[in-house]
Amino acid sequence: MKNPPIKITYKKLGREQAHGLAYKEDRQIIIDNRLKGIDCLETIVHEIMHIQNPRWAEIKIIGHSKELAELLWQQGYRKIDI
Repeated sequence: MKNPPIKITYKKLGREQAHGLAYKEDRQIIIDNRLKGIDCLETIVHEIMHIQNPRWAEIKIIGHSKELAELLWQQGYRKIDI
């Protein structure tokens, strides 16, 4: 059975003291809307990895998400407002 898509929403995350939050059960991530550029991309990838790999240690998530975000950025992937 295929999982439903991960929903991404943006809002100011001040109190949470985080760039992003992941909710595995709801397949939802929230990204701080003040993030721009590669920081935003890296946070999106990081939070998706939390949902896809819930048993991974934080240090592993950080390493993999940083490497993948940098690769995507080098390939020209950018968030555009539509």
